[in-house]
Amino acid sequence: VQLQASGGGLVLAGSSLRLSCDASGSTSIVSAMGWFRQGPGNNREFVAAIDWSGGRTYYSDPAKGRFTISRDNAKNTVYLQMNNLIPEDTAVYYCAADVSGGISWYEIDFSSWGQGTLVTVSS
Repeated sequence: VQLQASGGGLVLAGSSLRLSCDASGSTSIVSAMGWFRQGPGNNREFVAAIDWSGGRTYYSDPAKGRFTISRDNAKNTVYLQMNNLIPEDTAVYYCAADVSGGISWYEIDFSSWGQGTLVTVSS
């Protein structure tokens, strides 16, 4: 599965951004898609995940209430709508595909990764 993330940019605090992740290749084996991020000096961390068939979603605590993950199965695309952005959201955001048959928030369960898109939130 090949993943292409896009939609990052430089925004002011309080703004919104929508990230997109286009999947191609063997997408029929994808069970879930996730977004992770890595901020300056930090380890990569889970942000959100969505079950590819049923639409169940999971969010990290920092993402709850501000971020929304969604999918368009027809387009093989996953979105991350990010509202009320704060400087602490500054990071490279990666989309990832889980082909294990379930849905997870553990990085190790995601076997395919996109190249990342940079989000910078300025105060």
